[in-house]
Amino acid sequence: MIEKCSVVLSKDQEARLVEMVSRGVAPARTIRRAHTLLYAWEGYSDERIAELLRCSPNTVRNTRKAFKDRGLDSLYEKPRPGAKPRLDGKAEARLVALACSQAPDGKGHWTMQLLADQLVVLGLVDKVSDETVRRVLKNKTSSRG
Repeated sequence: MIEKCSVVLSKDQEARLVEMVSRGVAPARTIRRAHTLLYAWEGYSDERIAELLRCSPNTVRNTRKAFKDRGLDSLYEKPRPGAKPRLDGKAEARLVALACSQAPDGKGHWTMQLLADQLVVLGLVDKVSDETVRRVLKNKTSSRG
């Protein structure tokens, strides 16, 4: 049997949750968590809350447990680990300038792989893929021609 984590809200916490769901300006997951805590505070069962919010009873249980462990901070997503970007701002700027420059001798235009190789030659990075180069250039608003 899974232990049920009861939700006990202070007046301040309840007011913050009510304001959050009333304004509806937060991300959908955050608002659903706020609704979950408010329904739990009102005494609804996990199954009923799941039915009302169209989510899994496990989601409700996890929200209760997170609230017990972290309080209202549990409403917000924890930072997720990710790889450090290969190109910093300086390298991105050099990449854009390079892409806008004249292509190397014997080449009609810059390819993503040529750009990636040139960044390594210039010593801006140890290694970088053509896909990273493509993604960085795509996110820039400049046009190559």
